Amino acid sequence: MTPLRAEGVHVRFGEHAVLKGVDLAVGAGEWLSLLGQNGSGKTTLLRVLAGLLAPQDGGVRLDGRPMADLSRRHIARRIALLPQATPYVQGLTVRQFVRQGRYAARGPLGMLGESDDDQVRQALRDTEVAQWADTPVERLSGGQRQRVRLALALAQDAPILLLDEPTTYLDIRHQIDVLNLVRDLQRERGLTVVSVLHDLGQAARYSDRVVALKEGVVHADGAPSEVVDADLLHDVYGVAGQVLWITTNGVLKMVVVPD
Repeated sequence: MTPLRAEGVHVRFGEHAVLKGVDLAVGAGEWLSLLGQNGSGKTTLLRVLAGLLAPQDGGVRLDGRPMADLSRRHIARRIALLPQATPYVQGLTVRQFVRQGRYAARGPLGMLGESDDDQVRQALRDTEVAQWADTPVERLSGGQRQRVRLALALAQDAPILLLDEPTTYLDIRHQIDVLNLVRDLQRERGLTVVSVLHDLGQAARYSDRVVALKEGVVHADGAPSEVVDADLLHDVYGVAGQVLWITTNGVLKMVVVPD
């Protein structure tokens, strides 16, 4: 089953072509990571998959239906997006912030109500932020805020989760915490995850599949152990080096050794 599919997607900003005929099928329940240099089209493609940016040519199918024919609320029931930054109002508590994720299901009046529904409570528990439910968001640390932002996305109760650089601005400990959390939730909820990641090691560790973009086209597509190699480093990132795959305690890990 392919719940999300891009077909011949072209995106141009003025005279600059950012995506050039991208085809991409995302399998149900898999974690797919988009790789590539800055400007390769990763975030643009994620926005297209989320229905936030309409391509000039080609399109996206959600559950087999053209996304262009679907309402914004229908898309929000199926796809949750964690962007690089999520604005919030000063003084807004964690509970109030996460409750906004219920807009697609409850509408504006229900979203602003005083009661939490099961999805809000579950999102607070799953991301381990329930203890801060009555704390203003601005009082939290960067790692805590990222968990709260993830709780907002989970509160949508959508089966597809899109993550745009979810570890940005986090130290290595909190990066691992957030990615471990996403992996656990993917397995527990059967989520389909598409992420933009810059760290090749993290992409290799957490993703079932990686797609490398170069100058707006798909350069490589496959399992991390099959795709991430010295040729990818050179062709996509312009880096000379070797990729070593090491099995530690039954877990396959990747190490990049620059020349």
